[in-house]
Amino acid sequence: MLITVPLAGELKFYPLNETFRITFGAPTFFFFLLLLKRKTVLAGGLLTALSVVLFRIMLDYIMLDYIMLDHFQFAASAHTHYPTFFFYFTYALLFFIFKVSRMNYSAIVIGVIGLIIEIAADVVELTAQYIVLHTTIHVDSLSDMAVIAFAHSFIVLSFFNMMTIYESQSRERQIRKQNEHMLMLITSLYEETVHLKKTLHNTEAITKASYDLYRVLNQQEKDHSVLNQTLSKKALRIAGDIHEVKKDNQRIFAGLSKTISNESFQNYMKAEELIELIVRINKKYADSLHKQITFFSSVNGEHFSYHVYTILSIINNLVANAVEAIKDEGRIVLSVHSQAEHVEFHVQDNGPGVPLKYEKAIFEPGFTSKYDQFGNPSTGIGLSYVKDIVQELEGTIKATQEDSGMTFIIQIPLRNLIQKG
Repeated sequence: MLITVPLAGELKFYPLNETFRITFGAPTFFFFLLLLKRKTVLAGGLLTALSVVLFRIMLDYIMLDYIMLDHFQFAASAHTHYPTFFFYFTYALLFFIFKVSRMNYSAIVIGVIGLIIEIAADVVELTAQYIVLHTTIHVDSLSDMAVIAFAHSFIVLSFFNMMTIYESQSRERQIRKQNEHMLMLITSLYEETVHLKKTLHNTEAITKASYDLYRVLNQQEKDHSVLNQTLSKKALRIAGDIHEVKKDNQRIFAGLSKTISNESFQNYMKAEELIELIVRINKKYADSLHKQITFFSSVNGEHFSYHVYTILSIINNLVANAVEAIKDEGRIVLSVHSQAEHVEFHVQDNGPGVPLKYEKAIFEPGFTSKYDQFGNPSTGIGLSYVKDIVQELEGTIKATQEDSGMTFIIQIPLRNLIQKG
């Protein structure tokens, strides 16, 4: 500000008299004041006012002394320019008094305040010139001064608002990126809770079976044989150990469930927003794998807001699988259809698919047709997990293979996806 405002002040003309100049210094100064924090406005205004006066004195020295048009006199130059000090300092002082802030006022109000401040600062400078230099202006010239001040204020405000809008959009993009990242983290936690819930059921069944074995061994006729006593104790110990594992899992499950339920993100989103999110995430995933994949999506019919983590866990898994299945370039089509009591999701890709002989095994745990560059297979739990989730939601999932690739069709009852009334 201390450098730019004096330089902008040299883009000038003299509409009123030979000493009162209209410059780009005023709008530049207004713009910088809008950027400053309120506590630094007065100090910034004082220093800028001094820098403008000193800069103009320095220019007089260069023009008069070095070009040898006349002998430079510091006192005379300062006498001519120091009324400008009152313009900039008055401008900053009124700006401080009015507490101009983009957070507290609308754009129009800030523009009007800027107009009033510049006119008042002009009047103060003209008064100082009248006292010091005995210059005068006509009353009619005041209207010209008001028009110029109006143009200054609202031109500056236009640029400032454009910058503010750009900053807001940048923040919105950053927040959206962070939210998407957090949503995927929470979705991963949600998937883990589903797996953990299934493990709890399994450990409960194993605990019961181990304890039943202990009771059987303990009630046999040869109760007092050393072998039988040893086996019964081992069965009881196994039952106890599994019970401890179950309790640990329950604590982890409770913690994860609480983390997810207490999360500040909304648990339900519109179908359009969910599909856009899945497409956006997987576009980034495809780019990270250096694949050129075109995504198509559609939402057909009227839809409720669906449970975010459930949909992401199911559909994002399928779309990510499709991204991985496509070799270098291809397309993925994602569509949602509303029905009377169900919602149906279609995920189609034009990848290589799977051999017909394996078509019935794709939902089995451990099955995979994907290998990395070193020939190592993937885990093969993605589709089996999706099937488990869908079945737990009382839905159905089926895969069909065509010449153009694989298509997965998922149908889930609405009551298991929408918020309970």
